[in-house]
Amino acid sequence: MNDTFLKACRGEQVDYTPVWMMRQAGRYLPDYQRVRGTVTFLELCKNPELAAEVTLQPVDIIGVDAAILFSDILIPMEAMGSPLEFQANHGPVFPQPVRSQADVDRLIVPDPEETMGFVLETIRILRRELEHKVPLIGFSGAPFTLATYLIEGGSSKFFLETKRMMFAAPALYTSLLDKITACTSSYLQAQAKAGAQALQIFDSWAGVLAPGDYERYALPYVQRIISDLRKTTDVPIIYFANNGATLLELARTSGADVLGLDWRIDIANAVKQVDGAVSLQGNMDPCALFLPHDEIEKRVTRILAGARNARGHIFNLGHGILPPTPPENAKFFVQAVQRLSRK
Repeated sequence: MNDTFLKACRGEQVDYTPVWMMRQAGRYLPDYQRVRGTVTFLELCKNPELAAEVTLQPVDIIGVDAAILFSDILIPMEAMGSPLEFQANHGPVFPQPVRSQADVDRLIVPDPEETMGFVLETIRILRRELEHKVPLIGFSGAPFTLATYLIEGGSSKFFLETKRMMFAAPALYTSLLDKITACTSSYLQAQAKAGAQALQIFDSWAGVLAPGDYERYALPYVQRIISDLRKTTDVPIIYFANNGATLLELARTSGADVLGLDWRIDIANAVKQVDGAVSLQGNMDPCALFLPHDEIEKRVTRILAGARNARGHIFNLGHGILPPTPPENAKFFVQAVQRLSRK
């Protein structure tokens, strides 16, 4: 198996910089569109054979150095008892937002094998299929990000209801976050037990918080999850706080082995800030994949140079690959990273 990705996570010597892309199993690939055309998004997430098929596509077609489980960060919230819908042009919707203690009390901390066994079965299938290829990354959302969806009822621009609860009803907020944290912790432990070889925690909305509020209302729950994981598994843990350039000093205390970076920070500055404490992942703007190939190569070269003093570096985009991205550009990008970084 090509274990370059796992070595980079741990800060070990590698022959080249490994590369994968967030949302690499997705709509930019015609092969994914073919599968997706037969089922709804949630049906795809809950069908282990199909979820495994689309997870494998970018490994075989694009040549990435790690596979990431095809699923959605909100699957555990549905398992907790909050009905989930994916609506055209609206994305994920929770028709019954969580805004009172009674709402929190109705949520359960589910058994992952009983309520999300389809995810764990997907992982088991993928480990068999990937045995001689690349490692498999499992993932979850971070508690703050997951809570925003439950409180807002879906995505939000201003997160008014979330911040109102944080500031005006802190005990209610804490009771909700405690439950989400317990659910997420057991879910990730189950993924590792099923065979995930690394775990990524997505804090998609962390960047809407001031650093002091992030330190109080988001970071402790991530720290708790990672502390729990350390007791049961030694797989590398990646923490990605989107739009988190101002949070990097705090995020390095999360306990993660790797910090993911979006494109809003120069990676050389990030290397200095973390000072060898963790490996780094990132961080090219996903829109840069629309550039001509020679310009993509220049950007790759610049980021590789900026990361040369990092404890370890996994090349990635600063966010998920965008659906209109030409697959040939994605493949060129991956090959450029592997070629230009090879020692």
